[in-house]
Amino acid sequence: MRWHLLLLVLLFNLAGCAGVFQRTAQLALNAERERAGLERKEIDLPHGLHYVYLEGGQGEPLMLLHGFGGNKDNFVRVARALTPHYRVIIPDHIGFGESSHPPQADYTPAAQVANLRELARALGVPRLHLGGNSMGGQIALAYAALHPDEVASLWLIDAAGVWSGPKSELAETILGGGRNRLIVRNEDQFADLFSFAMSDPPFVPRPFLNVLAQERIRNADLEERIFQQIAGTSVEQQIKGLRIPSLVVWGAEDRVIHPGTAEVLHTLLPRSEVILMPATGHMPMLEKPQQSAQDYLRFRASLAGNQ
Repeated sequence: MRWHLLLLVLLFNLAGCAGVFQRTAQLALNAERERAGLERKEIDLPHGLHYVYLEGGQGEPLMLLHGFGGNKDNFVRVARALTPHYRVIIPDHIGFGESSHPPQADYTPAAQVANLRELARALGVPRLHLGGNSMGGQIALAYAALHPDEVASLWLIDAAGVWSGPKSELAETILGGGRNRLIVRNEDQFADLFSFAMSDPPFVPRPFLNVLAQERIRNADLEERIFQQIAGTSVEQQIKGLRIPSLVVWGAEDRVIHPGTAEVLHTLLPRSEVILMPATGHMPMLEKPQQSAQDYLRFRASLAGNQ
């Protein structure tokens, strides 16, 4: 067991009430961020949106985009191996985490791209490398399609937005009238999602999971609306033939978006390569952070060698 998990267990054992659990969870998150060389920052954009993000490291800018229902801390485990090489920027999307939650805003991928592009320019980053998981991958693809000269490469981790592939377990359930397990309205549903989304999830004590669940529970109504917008948007026609170098990574046991989608993306993106990760679910950067980072560093080294 790694030292940060030992710290988490120690803090958990010292906790004795809901308020202490919440402070314990924040201490554990802060320790993970510090270990990864990341600092929490915030910025107000000219059009009124407020972004909270993590940033650390030096070098070429790499912006990492979390998935639906996630937040900036989804990439902290993998970022530890990336901050020695790149300037890593990990925002909470508008509508999620600590960033603005305008209730009637446009949350389509194109709208999120406009928001993120404004953020990038405010941070002095006119051109960047993009990585994204799930919805974050969908947004990264839309960003690259809309502004190809501003995206140096793509890291697509179980990316959404390509719906012509085989139907996943989640898709079959929703199409059959079942509950959307990505929407969380109580602590039990969050614990269920934690195991559904990941084949090999990191160890987290249940009281800590309950603390993390509160953000999702509060945001459930807005997330219902956002889900409809992203699920109804395909990026396939936009990205067909896009020649930006792309690393497509997929968990072989993904139950949220079928692993067969990786080959669809590979066909659409002529300069892509695919890595299928065994015994891994929908979030490889959380389940297998070291392997995920190693694969990405190798990919980036190959780009440098081809210049």
